[in-house]
Amino acid sequence: MDYKDYYATLGVSKQATPDEIQKAYRKLARKYHPDVNRGAEAEDKFKEVTESYEVLKDPEKRKTYDRFGKDWKSFAGGRGAPPPGFDNIRFEFGGAGGSGYSSFFDALFGGAGGAGGAGGANPFGGAGGNPFAGGDPFGGGGFGGRAGGVRARGQDREAKLVLLLEEAASGGQRDVSLHDPETGGIKTYSLNLPRGVRPGQKIRLAGKGGAGAGGGPAGHLFLVVEIKPHDRFRLDGTDLHTDLLVSPWEAALGAEATVRTLDGAIKVKVPPGTSTGRKIRLRGRGFPGGKGAKGAAGDLFAEIKITVPTELSDEERELFEKLAEVSSFEPR
Repeated sequence: MDYKDYYATLGVSKQATPDEIQKAYRKLARKYHPDVNRGAEAEDKFKEVTESYEVLKDPEKRKTYDRFGKDWKSFAGGRGAPPPGFDNIRFEFGGAGGSGYSSFFDALFGGAGGAGGAGGANPFGGAGGNPFAGGDPFGGGGFGGRAGGVRARGQDREAKLVLLLEEAASGGQRDVSLHDPETGGIKTYSLNLPRGVRPGQKIRLAGKGGAGAGGGPAGHLFLVVEIKPHDRFRLDGTDLHTDLLVSPWEAALGAEATVRTLDGAIKVKVPPGTSTGRKIRLRGRGFPGGKGAKGAAGDLFAEIKITVPTELSDEERELFEKLAEVSSFEPR
């Protein structure tokens, strides 16, 4: 297996912090993403950058990679991990009678069988001093436990899922097409979107991540939710904010106005003497709470904004001039 220097791929040092690693990855991912860069080598470079980041962003994977280098996958997740004291073991075969076990097997099997020699016990049922005579004690064709090599779970992956506010609020069945870093193509996944999913939340697609090794299970795919800016609503937790435009006379005299919500339009009362910035609270008319908030929806806040006509008729101008003459109101 060729050695891949993940640090060199991302252009960071081995002492780089998680923030430095993430910053370097984002810069390179933007540069080499196939949707942006159509160069002949861009796709391969994007895969290398993504693979490097997936390892170095995970503290446990990074620790294993730093220790075992190109063989790190064989020991990832504790699978096939060496026994305690592995680094200090000296492989000294022989001993009394020429058939003693090395300190490696003592460490691995707790000293089972002791020293060999004439009449010495063989804990594996084989003949003489060969601990693997008569079959593989692990039940497979190799030391890793399976004929195909070490069994390891595939890598978990993350992808961005961009939703409209209404889609995130209502949830439901949805097909998502994403770039597959293993094949370089586009893969479509069907998922049941939870109602009221919010920015930053992750949706797990079990077994849709990287392929496993040696017959191991696939990793998971995590979809990180982002919500597009809305032209009418602003999301704050489970609360929604919107603007309610009223005329000067509606603000002064009071009125009934229509406010749009995610569930349709409703009527609200604008109190007399309302100024710009005042908020009308509509309880339970905000964003769905989802499971994390026990299903309780947030509130909708309609903020008053007084707007004036850009053009006046002769009569309107006359009335405004009359109002200016008789009013004693001082706004400043």
